[in-house]
Amino acid sequence: MKLPPIENMTGVFDVRGMNVVVTGGNRGIGYGISKAFAQSGCNVAILCRNTASGEETAKELRAFGTDVFAVGCDTSSLDSVKAAAEEVFRRFDSLEVLVNNAGVSTVVHFLDDKDLGEWNRVLNTNLHGPANCVYCFAPKMVSGGKGGSIINISSIGGQCVGNTRDQPMAPYNASKAALNHLTRFLAIDLGDYGIRVNAIAPGPTHSDLDKDLPPSALAAIENGMPMHRFGMPIEIGALCVFLASPAAVQMTGNVIEHDGGMHLIG
Repeated sequence: MKLPPIENMTGVFDVRGMNVVVTGGNRGIGYGISKAFAQSGCNVAILCRNTASGEETAKELRAFGTDVFAVGCDTSSLDSVKAAAEEVFRRFDSLEVLVNNAGVSTVVHFLDDKDLGEWNRVLNTNLHGPANCVYCFAPKMVSGGKGGSIINISSIGGQCVGNTRDQPMAPYNASKAALNHLTRFLAIDLGDYGIRVNAIAPGPTHSDLDKDLPPSALAAIENGMPMHRFGMPIEIGALCVFLASPAAVQMTGNVIEHDGGMHLIG
């Protein structure tokens, strides 16, 4: 399927009316993504484990005038994702955008990881979760016949391992590296249906993952970055909106760093 090229700038950044699924869209980077799409005129289904938090977020974002709702879902469970997809498609008759954002992290020395509990927990969410969601949601894009956009939220940790002695994160690094490669595979596999698949690799971004860092650590990170500040969740959301828009119609299979230049010095 060949998607038509843009011929002029009229409406190329317009995503109004699109139906969007955001996993983990109730907090952190996911909240920024959900908010960006709602503010841009999209209907948003927020998939999250904490349904109370999801409902609070959905209520807040409905103020922008679109249909925003929360669905309880543990993306690491295929059965849970199947049930969530059924609920989403009772509200959405089509799906234009899937954002696989839900993720977890850990700090553990590999040989100290008892029975590889953390390894399996992190990969089940960060790698198997997106696979489960694509498996359950992409067929709706295929049957719709209009293409679509799948956006995986990766990390610069998928391209470099950082300070492994002080902050060993083997499960996280491995899961994000694998997600990058899955993105490339899916871009080829789904391209015949006009479905574009890209990944965003955030660097230091204010979210739940950095809330426990001491001020001295935050300052040290910012001082070393070319842009000298952490990113904000809605800035990741802005990039997601771009990737979902007609302006990005020829973009697929990319892993895009959004890290204030952190990868240049890492």
